[in-house]
Amino acid sequence: MASHRFTGTSSYIATDDLTMAVNAAVTLERPILIKGEPGTGKTQLAIEVAAALGKPLYEWHIKSTTKAQQGLYDYDAVARLRDSQLGDDKVHDISNYIMHGKVWEAFESEEQPVLLIDEIDKADIEFPNDLLRELDRMEFYVYETRELICARHRPIIIITSNNEKELPDAFLRRCFFHYIKFPDEATMAKIVDVHFPNLKKDLLGAALKAFYKIRDVRGLKKKPSTSELLDWIKLLLAEDIPPEALHGENIRNAIPPLYGALLKNEQDVHLFEQLVFLDRRNNPQ
Repeated sequence: MASHRFTGTSSYIATDDLTMAVNAAVTLERPILIKGEPGTGKTQLAIEVAAALGKPLYEWHIKSTTKAQQGLYDYDAVARLRDSQLGDDKVHDISNYIMHGKVWEAFESEEQPVLLIDEIDKADIEFPNDLLRELDRMEFYVYETRELICARHRPIIIITSNNEKELPDAFLRRCFFHYIKFPDEATMAKIVDVHFPNLKKDLLGAALKAFYKIRDVRGLKKKPSTSELLDWIKLLLAEDIPPEALHGENIRNAIPPLYGALLKNEQDVHLFEQLVFLDRRNNPQ
C-alpha cells in the first residue's frame, strides 16, 4: 500500500477523477488501465505518480514485437553456446545468461515501486493474457534456474492503451479502468501555465481559441494534442507572434501561423483551409 495519496504534482495537472482513479487502484491493489487519445499524458502519469509518492519507477515500453516473457526475463542460449565453444567458465552457471525484464526488476525492488506497462495494445492480442497469472500472483517461475521469483512489494501498476485494439475481457476484469478525457479550456489553461507561467493572458486566450477551433473540425485525421499545443506556444513565443495574428481576420490567415506544430498531414491542412474559406464566404465581415 502507498504511504500517502496521489494528488498530482506541480508539473502535472491531474483532474479530481484521475487522482481518485489512481488512489482507488492503489487501494484495491489492482493495475490501473489508462486509456485516452495520444497526448493526454497517459505515460507521464506513471512518472508523476512515482515522483509524487517517492517511489522507484520501472518503465516497460511495448512494441509490436514485444512478448510477455520479455517482461519477466530472457534466456540468451546463443551467448551460452558461443561461450561454451570458447571454453569460458561462466557457462557452468546458467544464471549468467538470464536477463532480467522490467517486471522482475520491479518485483525485486527494495521498496514498493511503480511499474509502467506502456501502450499494451501495440503487442499481440495474447500479450495481456500471458501476463495475467504473474500480475495476479505477483510471482513467476524461471525454468532454466528452477527458482520462483516473488515480488517483495506489490507494485503500483499503471498500464496505458491508445485503443489500437481491444483488450481481452479476462484482462480487463482484473484492472481498474480510467479514461482520460481531453482537457477542457480551463484545465488546458492550467496545463499551459505550468509550462509557460509568464505567458500573457491575451496570447493564451487567442492560442487556446485557435487550438480548440482546429480540434473541433470534423473529419481531421489527427487532432492536435496537448503536447503539440505546448510546442506551438513555444514557437509563438520564440517568433514573437502577436495575439492578433491568431484570429484569422482574412483568408491569408485562414490557418494559424506555424500550423505545422498542430496539423501533421496535408489532408488536414487542406480540410481546414476549405472550411475557413467557406465560413468567410458565408459569413462576410
